[in-house]
Amino acid sequence: MMSLQSFCTLEFLSGSVALVTSIIGLFPQVYKSYQTKSTDDISMIMLINYLVCSLAWIVHGVYTDSKFVIYSNIIGSILSGISIAQKTIYDRKNSRKQISV
Repeated sequence: MMSLQSFCTLEFLSGSVALVTSIIGLFPQVYKSYQTKSTDDISMIMLINYLVCSLAWIVHGVYTDSKFVIYSNIIGSILSGISIAQKTIYDRKNSRKQISV
């Protein structure tokens, strides 16, 4: 069990902020894309960059033994992977609709 003192460290506080902002960063976009079934305004290059960046941070976190870096970037890479899949699927479906119209 963690003591109150360990909850108040800079590492814990900054790690908690990183974890929360990783979720906040892409989750609303994943949800909106799911609801609208549209990803026209999202850049695939940005999504791939976010995924590569998250994966690099995971490697860094493993080498520096930083659980917050690892966990927050696992969440970020999962969300960016979902976004990449959504972009691929929805863009393909929407381009077929435009051709058939």
